[in-house]
Amino acid sequence: MKRHSQPARSAPWREVPVPPLRRLAWPVVARSQQLAAGERFPPHAHGWNQLVFATEGVLQVTAAHARHVITPQQALWVPTSTVHHTGALSAAAFRNLYVADDAAPGMPDHCVVLDASPLLRALIVELGRTDPEEDAACYRALCQVICTQLPRQTRHDRHLPWPQDARLQRWCQRLYDHPGDARDMPAWALRMGISARTLARHFERETGMSVRAWRARLRLLRAMEGLVQGRSPTTIAHELGYASASAFNYMFRIETGMTPLQWRRARQAADAPG
Repeated sequence: MKRHSQPARSAPWREVPVPPLRRLAWPVVARSQQLAAGERFPPHAHGWNQLVFATEGVLQVTAAHARHVITPQQALWVPTSTVHHTGALSAAAFRNLYVADDAAPGMPDHCVVLDASPLLRALIVELGRTDPEEDAACYRALCQVICTQLPRQTRHDRHLPWPQDARLQRWCQRLYDHPGDARDMPAWALRMGISARTLARHFERETGMSVRAWRARLRLLRAMEGLVQGRSPTTIAHELGYASASAFNYMFRIETGMTPLQWRRARQAADAPG
């Protein structure tokens, strides 16, 4: 499949402070914040679990050496003490939950992307609207229902593993920022001063994926970012380095079972009220 290189635009992140919170007063605590495009929290960890979610906008979360792209129909479960940082790829209505360790039995001890059902999304919004000081009984009931719903959400493993080796990290960041870069493994290996075989072996040991599979996952996640942000499939195909929109559509349909436009309409329908 022929591709051409077209560097993607990437602006530096602007860090915003992590709100101080020493303890959870309730089994589940909702926290809301508007994030402008390009804003992100610095790397940090909590003494409790976190459900990263936004009612609007696209989030990018780096946690446990993996990157996740979260649309408004999804959420990311981040276990206690996991170092992570969340940024907004587009203006986002950040609506996350802090969840005590003993409040949601059945949830995994590793990061996992969840399909956030309409019920769970509504519960998160309602919890954020409810003042526990004014209506403790309602707040407590919402916490209980949320904790029963969390294990019922469909789980996915669609993330982008990130290497720990500094040289590989720089390479992966370059590919993430410029997904249409057409250089092959020998060209990159020559640039790094190692053999292509050594580079491939080292990369797979660090990420658990081949370079080919990793780049395919990268292109899929970057495509989803673009679709949620409203860009056309033709524009996205160009940014990702595909020679034609039809080649891009074919890849997307193989990976998701839908064309890019069908996927975007399905996401919009799932997020529509009522």
